[in-house]
Amino acid sequence: MSEKILVIRLSSLGDVVLTGPVYKSLKVHWPDAHVTVLVKPQYAPLLEGHPGVDAVITWRGFRDALRRIRGVGFTRLLDLHATTRSRAISAMSGIAIRTCYRKDALARRLFVAFGWSSPALQRHTVDRYLEALTVWGVPPISEISLHPGDWGGAGERRGASHVLVMQTSFLGDCYLTLPLLRRLKEDLPGTKIAVLTLPKHANIFRACEWVDEVILDDKRAAHSGLAGPWRIASELRKHAFDLAIIPHRSLRSALVAWLAHIPRRIGFVSSAGRFLLTDVVPFSWLSHDLERNLALAKPLGVDTSAHSTEARFIAQRPSSDGFSKLWEQASLPSGAKLIGIHPGAAWETKRWPAERFAQLSRRLIVDGFTPVLVGGPEDARLGATISSDSGAVNCIGRTSLDDLQALMSRFSLFVTNDSGPMHLAAGAGVPVVAIFGATTRELGFFPYGSGHRVVEAALECRPCGLHGGRVCPEGHFLCMRLLTVDQVYNACSQTLHNPAARALRDP
Repeated sequence: MSEKILVIRLSSLGDVVLTGPVYKSLKVHWPDAHVTVLVKPQYAPLLEGHPGVDAVITWRGFRDALRRIRGVGFTRLLDLHATTRSRAISAMSGIAIRTCYRKDALARRLFVAFGWSSPALQRHTVDRYLEALTVWGVPPISEISLHPGDWGGAGERRGASHVLVMQTSFLGDCYLTLPLLRRLKEDLPGTKIAVLTLPKHANIFRACEWVDEVILDDKRAAHSGLAGPWRIASELRKHAFDLAIIPHRSLRSALVAWLAHIPRRIGFVSSAGRFLLTDVVPFSWLSHDLERNLALAKPLGVDTSAHSTEARFIAQRPSSDGFSKLWEQASLPSGAKLIGIHPGAAWETKRWPAERFAQLSRRLIVDGFTPVLVGGPEDARLGATISSDSGAVNCIGRTSLDDLQALMSRFSLFVTNDSGPMHLAAGAGVPVVAIFGATTRELGFFPYGSGHRVVEAALECRPCGLHGGRVCPEGHFLCMRLLTVDQVYNACSQTLHNPAARALRDP
C-alpha cells in the first residue's frame, strides 16, 4: 500500500516556500506516496503546481480541517508548524504515525529578548524540517535547493504582444535578467520585448538579441524626484504595453508599471509594491537570482526550469575600435595567457585588500600568466596601486562594458570580488574565482553554473547585508582579512585545471 502523507504548515509565505525540500525527500524515499498539505488559503496556489505535492487542504477552521483530514485515510502526519493548534490537529486526526519538527522557539525568544545565542539558532529551518523525517527513515536529499518555478501552478498559456521588462537595479542584476529575456523570446514567439533600465546599463540590453527596444529610466535627471515615476510612466503609456515583468523588487518599479496603466503586472511576492501587482511569484534566498528571475514567466505558462545551457547567456562581442586601441596600448604579446582581475566593488566590505591582489598577480606572473586589471574609472587609483606593486597590466578606467565583454573572450580565468563583472564573466563562459566577504552564496548572487569557485570565510556575522556596506559592522573585517593569498591562488590553480571549468568555453 502506498503512503498517504499529510503535511501541516499553517504559517507565513516564507515558511511554506521552505517546505519544498521536504516534498522532494518524501518522493525520493516513497515514489508512489500521495502527499497532501494543509495550508492557509492565501498560500494554496503556491503549492498546487509543486511537483512533490499531490493535493492541498485549505485551512477554514479547526473543525473543518479535522473533518476533511479524517475522511482521507492518511497513513502518516508530518507537523511542520509545531504550535498548540497544529499539535491538537495531529493528536485528534486519527493518524497513527506522526512526527513533528523541532521549532527551537525558546532559543529564538531568548535570543530576541536577551541576546543569548544557542547552537540551535545556527541551523537553517530547512535542516530542521528534514530532520523531522529521519524518525521515519527518510534520509534528507543530498542537496538543498529551492527553485521558485516549483511553486504555483503554471498559468494559462497566454502570452502578450508587447512586454516591458523593468530592471533598473545594479549591473549584476541586469546581467542576470538576460536568461529571462531569452526564455520569453523563445517560448513566446512573436512577442515584442522592451526593457526599462538605467542609462549606464542600456548597452547591455541594446546588444541583446532578445530585446527589441530599450527605454531609459533616468532617475538622476529627467525622471528624478517625487514626480519622476509619473514622468516615466507617462512615456510608457505611449507604448501601450499589455504586460510588465518586474524583477526589481522596489516600490518605485511597481508604481511606475501601475501608473503606466499596464494591465498585467508580474513581480515577486516580496516586492515592496506587491499590492500594485496583478500576479506574484515566490522569492527564495536559497535560489540563484537567475532562477528567481526565470520564475517570473511562470504565470504566462512558460517553462521556468533551468536548462543545462542556462549558464551561457552572453554572446562573444566582436572587437570594437576602442577595444583594438586598448589592446594596442596594453602591448599584450600575441599568445599571452591572460587572467582578468577585477579588484573593485560597489561597497568597501566586498573588496579583498589591494595588496593581496598585487601578491596574487605576482604569483600568476611567475606561472606564466598575464594578469589584466579591469574596472571602472572610480577604481583608477586602486588599479594604479596594484599594477605598480605587481606588474599587472592596468586597464582600469579604460574599459567600457562593451570593451570588457570583448575582452572576456581572451581570458582563461576571471578573479573578482562579488560584483557585476563577475556575472558578465560567468555568463560569457569564463571560469570565475569569486572572493566573497560581506555577502554569501546563500543570497543567490554567486557565479552561476559549474566550473566556478567561491572563496569565503565561515563566520557567523556573514552576511552583514544584502549588498555589503561601507564599513564592517563588527569592526574587524575578518570576512576578507581571513582570506589569504594562498587560498585564492590555490582556487585559481584548481579552476584552471578543472575539466568542468575548461568545458565552459565549449559547452
